[in-house]
Amino acid sequence: MSELTLTVMRLGFLAVLWLFVIVAVQVIRSDLFGTRVTQRGSRREAARPQQAQRQQAPPQQRQQSAGGRRGRNAPTKLVVSEGTLTGTTVALQGQTITLGRAHDSTIVLDDDYASSRHARIYPDRDGQWIVEDLGSTNGTYLDRSRLTTPTPIPLGAPIRIGKTVIELRK
Repeated sequence: MSELTLTVMRLGFLAVLWLFVIVAVQVIRSDLFGTRVTQRGSRREAARPQQAQRQQAPPQQRQQSAGGRRGRNAPTKLVVSEGTLTGTTVALQGQTITLGRAHDSTIVLDDDYASSRHARIYPDRDGQWIVEDLGSTNGTYLDRSRLTTPTPIPLGAPIRIGKTVIELRK
């Protein structure tokens, strides 16, 4: 073997070794410090196309899509009342809210009992909010009963996912 080939092989082996060390350090760091929770602008970006659609719609359709069916007792926010995210509030603006450990969820749950895509909360045509379990392992509970079908959420009723409790409020 030539000296050049031997040197290239040594450098390649050294590069692979350093890559392994860097990846190992990153894995250990994420295990020690957990995942970093950051604010994402995805909710704002998702609302922009809806706003543009409302501006192009005729006035009658604009009133209906702007929440014309909302009653006085309609909830306006989703509040985390127990768990690691206690105090977190999400404004209800007619969009689907996803809950789980996945990083693209609206509310990212750092809970061992939550699945990556655990549940979703969405409005129906009558302005009521519905909670649906997405086939999670440990289940989603509404007022101490496990959900098996999409269920309307009463105002102030606790939704439990693992150690996290979420409520709809005015």
